[in-house]
Order: sequence, then structure tokens, then C-alpha cells
Amino acid sequence: MTVLIDTPLWPAHGTVWSHLVSDSSLAELHAFAALNGIPRRGFDLDHYDVPAHRYDGLVAAGAHPVGNRELVLRLRASGLRVSGRDRAARDVPPES
Repeated sequence: MTVLIDTPLWPAHGTVWSHLVSDSSLAELHAFAALNGIPRRGFDLDHYDVPAHRYDGLVAAGAHPVGNRELVLRLRASGLRVSGRDRAARDVPPES
């Protein structure tokens, strides 16, 4: 069981962002995030978005730094990855 964090490269809101994921369970991911003060609103289906200024502290707290590609590969291998098709489906209103 490992919490992973990728390099902060994703620009938004005046900073760059990392992704924080678990390679084993969402429960582990949510617990790690809560323990480290990452708000639940930062969770996006299979990962937390975290700003660059939090990166070093999360690594010090035990998140394992990995490259962006490795993070996606390990998230897919865990079975926790939410695909693009699944993401699109969440934006479709339910049928009446």
C-alpha cells in the first residue's frame, strides 16, 4: 500500500498542481489526505489535486514521488483509475 505523488506540472489558478493517488485503496488515499490537511474538495474521482507548495510536505509525510507516467500506470494497475469515458458519464444528467 502506497500513496504516490507526481511532479507538480499541471497549471491552474496561478500555480502548478500534483496528483496524489493510492495504488491500493481510496480509503488509504482519503485517510492520508485528511491526516495531511488536504481538503476533500480536492478529490477528483481517483486522485487529489494538490498545489505545488504542498509537494515537499506530502513527500516528507510519506507520499512516494513518481513521474507522471508511472503514477498513471500504477493507478491503472490498482484498478482505481477512472477512465475518460467514466468521467464523461458523470457529467450526463440522469434520464427522467
